[in-house]
Amino acid sequence: MRLEGKTAIITGGGSGFGEGIVRKLVAEGAKVVLVDRDAANAARVAAGDQAAIEPLVADVASAEGFEKARDTAVERFGRPRIPLHNARVGARPPPLGAIARAALHRLAHPHMPSLYFGARAIVPLFKGQKSGAILNVASTGGVSPRPNLTWYNASKGWVITATRGMAVELAPFGIRVNAINPVAGDTPLLKTFMGADTPEVRAKFLSTIPLGRFSTPEDMGNAAAFLCSDEASIITGVAMEVDGGRCI
Repeated sequence: MRLEGKTAIITGGGSGFGEGIVRKLVAEGAKVVLVDRDAANAARVAAGDQAAIEPLVADVASAEGFEKARDTAVERFGRPRIPLHNARVGARPPPLGAIARAALHRLAHPHMPSLYFGARAIVPLFKGQKSGAILNVASTGGVSPRPNLTWYNASKGWVITATRGMAVELAPFGIRVNAINPVAGDTPLLKTFMGADTPEVRAKFLSTIPLGRFSTPEDMGNAAAFLCSDEASIITGVAMEVDGGRCI
């Protein structure tokens, strides 16, 4: 129960890594506002513990979306202590000059504006209470880029740099900001990253991960629970690789 008494806002919590993070934080005692654009998935995850999870359909890459998430958290569970930015999209691997403008916008949209609007909505509360833990989900692609994922890699590098900048600026207010860098996981986004999901493609991808397996939602939940807990009270500005050694 490391997170007992804490309220979290988790974006993209209706499937994949986000779902694993929601379930782990609830198991550790947190109350969660689960934000997702997919109402059915949000309701499905929330059905597992309706007393601790409030599903919310909103676009957190807008000021209105994150303000709605903040206000929902305050009304249902009390002031949020943990905003966790997991809303993410994948990118099929075309050469860097072949990506369409609409696809580029779709790629950057959840990764960048959501952090900005989240900060605008949440940081004033955290400054007032002199505490808070912000966690962003970046990627190993922001540290060790793969070919043909250049713009996805760049968007995740932006998340890592923003995390470090926020950590330095907000430390005097007692606010910690960290990130986790998963390697590709066996989630609905996997096929997007690999271009095709065949045994041969999987084997080739796994050969680049020293521990020989993909990240799981449970792996992400475990790392997130630690970084958001008081056990990590001295840790800020870190982009923790949860990647089986991929970035070594």
